Amino acid sequence: MSLKTLIAALSLAILCIPAVLDARTYIDKLGREISIPSSPRRIVSLAPNITETLFALGLDDEIVGVTRFCNYPQGAASKRKVGGIVNPSLERIVSLQPDLVIGTADGNRKETVDRLDRAGLPVYVVNPGSFPEILEMILDIGEITGKRNEATRLVDNLRRRIDHVALLTRDSPKPTVFFQVGADAIITAGKDTFIDRLIKSAGGKNIAGDSTLRYPRFGIEKIILMNPDIIIVASAKSGASASIEKIWGKWKDITAVEKGNIHVINPDLVSRPAPRIVDGLETIARIIHPEIVW
Repeated sequence: MSLKTLIAALSLAILCIPAVLDARTYIDKLGREISIPSSPRRIVSLAPNITETLFALGLDDEIVGVTRFCNYPQGAASKRKVGGIVNPSLERIVSLQPDLVIGTADGNRKETVDRLDRAGLPVYVVNPGSFPEILEMILDIGEITGKRNEATRLVDNLRRRIDHVALLTRDSPKPTVFFQVGADAIITAGKDTFIDRLIKSAGGKNIAGDSTLRYPRFGIEKIILMNPDIIIVASAKSGASASIEKIWGKWKDITAVEKGNIHVINPDLVSRPAPRIVDGLETIARIIHPEIVW
């Protein structure tokens, strides 16, 4: 769809939208200045973590479009799909007549943001790269959507839960953890990834935490040599636990295998910078420290 056609379609769509008298100006994480209605009524999300955050803030009715990867919560299934994260349909987004589009710098192409911007749509871009930045993102989205109080309450609750995990694990031993990203290859999470931070925050030691590669591939010989106490595998496949335990069961020299410390976790809990990342933290903390009364 050409930019000229996009603009023409948007101009027609705008005629159908009641005039917005109260708009505010914000600066997004790309340093762009955007004018947004004080209480947007038609929001398009361009990433699963954004969709999860919008639902967590009670914006179910205002969400009119999401990506095909937005699978949580259940209400996301009924929303119109605008395509993928990297290649959403600009025509479909325009047809939904949004008064706010929220994208992410880690996933959405700048070209997509620029084209929507040139078409006259307000596009606010987030860029959460750490736990504090996830909480900041929630507050920012609450601010631009008129849900400041809801965002503050949510962030306060998430902070309490994070602090609780830190308090309970502070003086505990730090078992070594090998985290397998996906069940089909021995790929793990290196230094400064969300998974690495989760393991550390949950009171464990990531055996790949010194790797400068974000997602290095490990050979089984290296894993045997490093001998992790715990193995955690991220997999959403039905019945994955039995097959994963069978695969790892061949390597009895690994302490985690010998003691049956092989666990499966929902990958969405550890990869999406959204409120559920704290669910992921608590889940990993319980795996690493079963001796603690949670």
